[in-house]
Amino acid sequence: MKAIVVTEHGGPEVLAGAEAATPTPGAGEVLVDVSAAGVNYIDVYHRTGLYPIEPPFTPGLEGAGTVAELGEGVTEYAVGDQVAWSQVPGSYASQVVAPVAALLPVPSDVPPTVAAAVLLQGLTAEYLSSSTHPVAAGDEVLIHAGAGGVGLLLTQLVKHRGGRVIATVSSEDKAELSKEAGADEVIGYEGFADRVRELTGGRGVDVVYDGVGKATFEGGLASLRPRGLMALFGQASGPVPPMDPQTLAKHGSLYLTRPIGAHYLGPKEFRRRADGLFSLISSGELSVRIGGEYDLDRARLAHEDLEARRTTGKLLLVP
Repeated sequence: MKAIVVTEHGGPEVLAGAEAATPTPGAGEVLVDVSAAGVNYIDVYHRTGLYPIEPPFTPGLEGAGTVAELGEGVTEYAVGDQVAWSQVPGSYASQVVAPVAALLPVPSDVPPTVAAAVLLQGLTAEYLSSSTHPVAAGDEVLIHAGAGGVGLLLTQLVKHRGGRVIATVSSEDKAELSKEAGADEVIGYEGFADRVRELTGGRGVDVVYDGVGKATFEGGLASLRPRGLMALFGQASGPVPPMDPQTLAKHGSLYLTRPIGAHYLGPKEFRRRADGLFSLISSGELSVRIGGEYDLDRARLAHEDLEARRTTGKLLLVP
């Protein structure tokens, strides 16, 4: 099979193509022919060593494909079934072995590229809007990177729950995409905290969903109403420096949380949340934007485009 292998932590140039023996599924596992693998910022963090994985390793956690071989004792799936996953290491490959518990059946009306594009970012958007801060009708929400993969999905889910969305973007083209997803107000990053205050009549928003990190964190705190919530779920611009908890008091007894999927996607939650996403896609209530599809051996370019913020929506690697 073909795979991308990282032999040392570093920039996109360390993403190298390699040939490897086809893996054999063990008990409770299946071998999957990968139709598409999702490209996510967590893959960048693994590549750079910010979230350390000992090299050599094949990056990627998310994808969709067709069951090719069953391991011992597997009865949940048959060869030829379409499946998707969001937490299977080594997904930047033409084939991957996955534990049955990590897989989801894909409805026949959801294309494999869409299934690969929605799970990790869509599940993030789902738990952020339903659990981290359960959005209620009338809530005012600030979403950073509104035209990104999570941003577009999160905007739609917040609107689905009756919230009002203010989104930040970095260009006019991205502003149009954010508006198409349902954002009520789309603004730039410069002076965004003051603009948010204007748009909320001086009150501030109920919650800030921030996947940007260092560059937007302080402004995000200044955008919140008293006792509002900062949900810091990523750090595309770099990690947030250590802060004095008194800062939260100064801005109005704020709450700060750093949600990660491992604490929101237990076995039962994983299936329930994913089924909900697929249902919204099937009904046409949730649109998944695929911003780029790259051959597997162009993983380096996919990472370069992602980190340079040249992309919108979801990026996929297609073996």
